Amino acid sequence: MIDFNSPELYFNRELSWLRFNSRVLAMAQDSGLPPLERLKFIAIYGTNLDEFYMIRVAGLGALYKARVQKTGADQLTPQEQLEAIREYLHSERGIAEQCYNDILSELYAHGVTIQSFHTLHQDQKKEIEIYFFEQIYPVIIPIAIDATHPFPHLNNLSFGLAVTLVDDHDNIKHGFIRIPRILPRFVQLGHTFVPVESIVENYIGDIFLGFTKLASTPFRVTRNADMAIEEEEADDFLEILEEGLRARNKGSIVRLELAKDADNDLVNFLNAHINVENEDIYYYDTLPLSMGRFWQIVGDKSLSHLILPTYTPKTPSPLDGEDIFAAIEKQDVLLNHPYDSFEPVVKFIQQASSDRDTVAIRMTLYRVGPDSPIVEALISAVRHGIQVTVLVELKARFDEENNLIWTKALEEAGAHVVYGIPGLKVHAKIAQVIKRKGTVLKSYLHLATGNYNPSTAKIYTDISYFTAKSQFSKDATRFFHFLTGFSTHTELDCLYMSPTQIKPKLIALIAEESRHGAEGHIVLKANALVDSGIIKALYQASQSGTKIDLIIRGICCLKPGIKDISETIHVYSLVGKYLEHPRLYYFKHDPVKCYIASADLMSRNLVHRIELMTPILDADLALRIEQILLLQLTDNTLRWELTQDGNYNKVPLTGEAINSQSILEDSTAKTYLKKGKTTPDYIERLVNRVLKE
Repeated sequence: MIDFNSPELYFNRELSWLRFNSRVLAMAQDSGLPPLERLKFIAIYGTNLDEFYMIRVAGLGALYKARVQKTGADQLTPQEQLEAIREYLHSERGIAEQCYNDILSELYAHGVTIQSFHTLHQDQKKEIEIYFFEQIYPVIIPIAIDATHPFPHLNNLSFGLAVTLVDDHDNIKHGFIRIPRILPRFVQLGHTFVPVESIVENYIGDIFLGFTKLASTPFRVTRNADMAIEEEEADDFLEILEEGLRARNKGSIVRLELAKDADNDLVNFLNAHINVENEDIYYYDTLPLSMGRFWQIVGDKSLSHLILPTYTPKTPSPLDGEDIFAAIEKQDVLLNHPYDSFEPVVKFIQQASSDRDTVAIRMTLYRVGPDSPIVEALISAVRHGIQVTVLVELKARFDEENNLIWTKALEEAGAHVVYGIPGLKVHAKIAQVIKRKGTVLKSYLHLATGNYNPSTAKIYTDISYFTAKSQFSKDATRFFHFLTGFSTHTELDCLYMSPTQIKPKLIALIAEESRHGAEGHIVLKANALVDSGIIKALYQASQSGTKIDLIIRGICCLKPGIKDISETIHVYSLVGKYLEHPRLYYFKHDPVKCYIASADLMSRNLVHRIELMTPILDADLALRIEQILLLQLTDNTLRWELTQDGNYNKVPLTGEAINSQSILEDSTAKTYLKKGKTTPDYIERLVNRVLKE
């Protein structure tokens, strides 16, 4: 009898995540992409690493200090995980360096350079000198360290220069030059980008007058940024969250990044105060610190020819008319972002906010962005006398401060704002508009897999679903009553809500499909698969011969291809121009067939969050989701396959090159020229290929 709890059946989630980030780095290594597109993926890779260290590595360090031994189904100890993470990242640093050097060479061929101050021509240096004294010198902060100047506090992701100085009397001093984030990461001279620290380093003698530089090194620190908030003890949740945000800059330092040629004595001086493990010190050669700030170069409009073309999404019929609510009342509508425009989602709230027939608007907000037309429309709705109820999830990691700002703006306008549910994050994506139609009230819904953020909707793939079906509307009303009031009834009739319904429903759907044996087919698309209960159900379904295709962008703890356990399971990951973000669940023999969800297949989503899963009852719309999934299973350009040993191999390019994201860009435009057809003929041919296989 098989023990489904055996650690041999599970990959470690942290090491699985590292392999995902390696796939991001592999995009930067793709010489077939334009050079700034490649640099963009280095920026994403670096930002991902920052967050990984701030949260996951910091958390493992805390568990290690607390002497916790087992943390997951794989049963690796925190110490074992930390050792594996450090070994992996130190070995990958060289790959990132080589990749960056290759990109530099390609940029140079296009007349674009990233170079240090000392390599500039004399006329360029003169121009930089003027810029330094006018724009940099007034805002940088020199910090002395001695008996009367204690070692300063370094905020999370602080960036600057550590220096060793000597005066005319041979007195040696140590100091810092803090480089504020308000300064550009690179100073631009035409198409030459100069790292700001190399400029500051050249003028150390002007910053510390009377001293000569003996040694200097750029450095960057990463702190534990995970906030522990005792919600049950909070009289004022906003106040305690603001305290938590301030505390984020006071967490223990968990990583130190330095230039490769850093002076040993200076490094020892730094670390005597910072106290970072030697294994958590990372040295970079040509690659500048703070990789995430390459966006400054990537976003330069004069260099747009060196990045993939920007796609202009279309608004499909029937939402391209004047009255979005009349269109939704006639039929359910499904949008596939970013190929379909996000504008109808914004329009849904904007039209409701200015319509005198609108009685109420209710919605959840998780990550809305700094300039949100949706929140502005909600504020306008309040001023028009409409009842506005908004749940703003203040615990959305790294968006807490932005969400606090919008929360206060909504409250000041007069909206009813709920901050969240104690002990649970609200991650569901739902908006409800209630209108008066004669003597009755009519409800319209938007349900989605992604956030109400127009900016990320241009680069994340997600699904939006509009409906006026009464059974959904009743559930939506009950859902919002649960969020705003007291209720012991947490189950819905048509929609499915976590933490009580989604996981049991998915396990039941998997089990039911497995009854069809080899005729069964399950396709699950999500950002992560970690939950052991879902993994066990998939193992058991595979034992019945059911075909299982998993499209998991990031973490996957399930091991495919194990004899007698997971032989019929294939795990794929798509990494491309757009971030694959939707959660789509397909079961061949289920009457509904397709479901969309806000929830990933992780315990944190299924057990510790408020999420929603929506059955797609319209057969044509369910078919469209099925075709999207099957199309992605034909992709031989962006798709990677997970092997039994935990590695990912690029799916070989055989025959016709198939890039599912490019095809969907193209097919979306063509679809509107073929009214009544869900997808163009050539997508149907690709889909049929999967069905035959």
